[in-house]
Amino acid sequence: MNENFMKEKPVFELILSMSLPMVLSMLVSSLYNIVDSFFVAKISEDAMTALSLVYPVQNLINAVGIGFGVGINSVIALNLGAGKSLRADEAASQGISLSFVHGVILNLCSVALMPAFLGAFTSDPDVIDLGVRYSTVAFSFSVIICLGMAFEKVFQAVGRMHIAMAGLLGGCIANIILDPLLIFGIGPFPGLGIDGAALATGLGQALTLLIYIAAYFMFRLPVSIRKSLLLPGSATASRLYSIGIPAILNIALPSVLISALNGILASFSGIYILILGIYYKLQTFLYLPANGLVQGMRPLIGFNYGAGEKERVKNIYNTVLLLSGVIMLAGTAVCLSVPNKLMGFFTQNEETIKEGSMALRIISMGFIISSMSVTSSGALEGIGKGLPSLLISLCRYIAVIIPAALLLGSRFGPVGVWNAFWVTEAVTSAVAFAVYRRVVKL
Repeated sequence: MNENFMKEKPVFELILSMSLPMVLSMLVSSLYNIVDSFFVAKISEDAMTALSLVYPVQNLINAVGIGFGVGINSVIALNLGAGKSLRADEAASQGISLSFVHGVILNLCSVALMPAFLGAFTSDPDVIDLGVRYSTVAFSFSVIICLGMAFEKVFQAVGRMHIAMAGLLGGCIANIILDPLLIFGIGPFPGLGIDGAALATGLGQALTLLIYIAAYFMFRLPVSIRKSLLLPGSATASRLYSIGIPAILNIALPSVLISALNGILASFSGIYILILGIYYKLQTFLYLPANGLVQGMRPLIGFNYGAGEKERVKNIYNTVLLLSGVIMLAGTAVCLSVPNKLMGFFTQNEETIKEGSMALRIISMGFIISSMSVTSSGALEGIGKGLPSLLISLCRYIAVIIPAALLLGSRFGPVGVWNAFWVTEAVTSAVAFAVYRRVVKL
């Protein structure tokens, strides 16, 4: 398959063909996250609270893998669009080797720091013990996580979305199957409790990587991972990090936000930490499919931007913005109509369900308008503009929402914290619109 199809096929058909496999994969990933939390919640409410506290660090590890992968994706697509195949090979090869190094560092640091991290948010020894047990197993797969995401972005960069989809689906389905088997000890499997949930996650990620490696050797790609290019060179590595570091920060910022919000909410009651954790599990059903659209968009925008096809860049952006808005509209309708049922999947505590339902209704007011910031940030990453994309994320996850949550929370309690979400989305979307129009000049 000639990669020039990225600038030759009709835009809407092209976006659907590139994005639908990723949207499907993201939906299955969302289902996995929900199922994983559902089974962990069956262990105890303490186990679910521990999972909520571990989530920011888990998200940070994923952020490094995905964010640096965005750099790999962007550099490959831009070079292919400009006809520089050797530079594309360098990006793929060095991206893989650097991802391995990242995984080793993340494994050592995260396991060592987790007890102190958990102790900063709770003094409950049971919650800390459960969190340490889960994280020790889950974070031991950090190298596999980073390598899997690097391979995924290589496939996406050259338009082989069906391979990326197959890897994600295989891993997620394995997770879903293994969760109850390893948590509760069904059949010949040992009952490992929360350790089993972490092990199921890691084994699913390992399967994803194996699928990617097999696919790389089975299919002919426009880029190659060469032994002679594995050693990082200054020019290519600098380019990968110039896009990858802002992308890492974009994805890691929610971890900072969640930790900050946990600190604010802990002053009211522990149930609000649980509610926040449940919300972030539920919102993956919206933002992961929207991210699937963005993942399909990135190589298209990067290739066409590198090829000088400015009008197609504009059409691709507008189409993805519209489709993201449709996803967010559906999510808003669900959260407004049945919030109690959504909360009921994770807890039977009536007070938690009542307070959580109110939180979902308030937070969902910002879903639709968030399409602007999500699409703009992803498009800027696709064309190699990492710093403007980071600016949007800083507004969304740090500069606006944390001060708003502190101010509104001190005056109105937890309700004020929930209202800070939609206020932030409104402000950030205005910033995203202005930044994107100024940088891309379309």
